[in-house]
Amino acid sequence: MSGPPPALSDTPAICLAFILLVPLAGAGLALINTGLGRARSAAQLMMSSLCVLSIAALAYFVCGFAFQGFPDQPAHWLTIGGKPWSWLADGHLFLHHVALDGSPASLAALLGMLSAGLTALIPLGAGADRWRLGACSISTALLAGWTYPLFAHWVWGGGWLAQLGSNYGLGRGFIDSGGASTIQAMGGLTALAIAWILGPRRGKYTHDGMPSAIPGHNAVLVLFGCVLALAGWWGLNASGAILFNGADRGVAVRVAINTILSAASAGLAAALITHTRFGKPDASLTANGWIGGLAASSGACAFVEPLEAAFIGVLAGVFVTLAVEWLELRVSVDDPGGSIAAHAIGGLWGVLSVGIFAELPLPASTAPVAARHPGQWLAQLVGIATLIGFVLPLTYGLNWLLDRAYPQRVSVEGERQGMDLYELGAGAYPEFMTHSEEFTER
Repeated sequence: MSGPPPALSDTPAICLAFILLVPLAGAGLALINTGLGRARSAAQLMMSSLCVLSIAALAYFVCGFAFQGFPDQPAHWLTIGGKPWSWLADGHLFLHHVALDGSPASLAALLGMLSAGLTALIPLGAGADRWRLGACSISTALLAGWTYPLFAHWVWGGGWLAQLGSNYGLGRGFIDSGGASTIQAMGGLTALAIAWILGPRRGKYTHDGMPSAIPGHNAVLVLFGCVLALAGWWGLNASGAILFNGADRGVAVRVAINTILSAASAGLAAALITHTRFGKPDASLTANGWIGGLAASSGACAFVEPLEAAFIGVLAGVFVTLAVEWLELRVSVDDPGGSIAAHAIGGLWGVLSVGIFAELPLPASTAPVAARHPGQWLAQLVGIATLIGFVLPLTYGLNWLLDRAYPQRVSVEGERQGMDLYELGAGAYPEFMTHSEEFTER
């Protein structure tokens, strides 16, 4: 019902090359999360990143792709208002009967395996310095095995969000070029749920509720992670546009230009805002702005002009920078890595930007041109409402139940000692003192 999958007979090798860049985005996020956390939790954060990527790949292999599927493959349908709506793919477990031969479905399975891991890396930044390794591993299995593929089917697998165009005439249905919703917003909203469940780090807030500064321990790791993430986002955005949006392989140049323009504009906007407010630019907030620009670029990168991509990035940098402060001061959410602001706010803005700026291809039966579709913005709003009104409560509920059965936060002694020594038995920087005395203040 959402239209045939794109013909990729002449582009599997190019699409595969783009997909193989995606792990660089994961490496970048791991370094950013680690650098923005405490020194005495650095090894545990990197170990958690490796475990999360591994578990996500296995969970997605077991059942994730069976639930996500690909357009025009078997699915479970509901008839509502006389129209059929696809809500879950009806695939086989363990990738059975998926021809791993460079077909569109096989490439989607590979991209999904990496994208699920990338989504699961995002909450690590919000849970830094207090999220147990075992707990984040189980949470990842739930995310990659159920929540991610469920929503990914609705968006990329021919599900009901993608059908909003054909069934209700809302533009071309919900559009997401490179994962602004399926990866960025979902990961950021999961980070919000985890931050709520874990609560703030000890010493973060004074008795009167004012936040205390706990700066990241290594800005070099953070800024190097931003560069790695850029390369990974090129692959993510280009492969997503080709696989799920029917874009020609030549769109890769437009995607690359729009991705770097969005990230650069967002990073500079964050640097300018912090310089104006504090007298000097803030490296961590600039990094959050850069990642927010990347997240925002994933929505419409294949369908906007470069000037529009730069404008999307500027607004992403503004939104992310203000959101970091708002979450910390007004909502008392302790997010060491800025994951909620960068990925949830950046991703949601990227989704909305599709409805505002994107010129989407008209159906082949009409004319081979692109245009802005009436109702597209409404389709994007339906997707945003689904993320906030369904995905966030679902994610929170699953992790709340997990917390009841297996407490997710480390003990007070573990947080005081440091996650490295408490969970791994060795620190990332054994020759340096990585222990501070903020615990004596409470």
